[in-house]
Amino acid sequence: MNLFKNYIISLLEYIALILGYIPIHSLRIFYYKYFLKVKIGKNSSIHRCCQIRWGKIVIGDNVIIGENALLDGRVGLYIGNNVNFSSNVSIYSLQHDYNSPTFETVGKAVYIKDHAWISCNVVILPGVTVNEGAVVAAMCLVNKDVPEYTVVGGVPFKIINKRNRDIQYKLVYHKPFF
Repeated sequence: MNLFKNYIISLLEYIALILGYIPIHSLRIFYYKYFLKVKIGKNSSIHRCCQIRWGKIVIGDNVIIGENALLDGRVGLYIGNNVNFSSNVSIYSLQHDYNSPTFETVGKAVYIKDHAWISCNVVILPGVTVNEGAVVAAMCLVNKDVPEYTVVGGVPFKIINKRNRDIQYKLVYHKPFF
């Protein structure tokens, strides 16, 4: 029975990957919500070629997920409101334990809080919380929690600046054909 379930999940993920190339946003959102069971808030958009790993994914209101994102919900992924992901962001909630003699998996949920901005080509590892208002610079590896209203960058990241706390924007943006 477990093998059958794994085949079905793999098939659903594969169909979602194919749908990611179709330039009909409402079709993709419908599939993600009703077949992959992703909770997606109002005015949120997921641009083309997103790869979704089955599990528990909750996306808040006014969220923009850029092209070629990888969202791993196998252990849990929680995204707040007014969050922006640029292109090629990869978020993992599960990985292999390099010390395990049997290559076991270990993981922990990932939390991205309100008004965070995750720039292009960022990798976020399991168990990380990107706190409210944080900015993660391009090409960054996030392997521990990011403090609120900070700008971080590097591999692994370090704090490089502070961010203004007076954030009032609402992200309501959807590119045609994306």
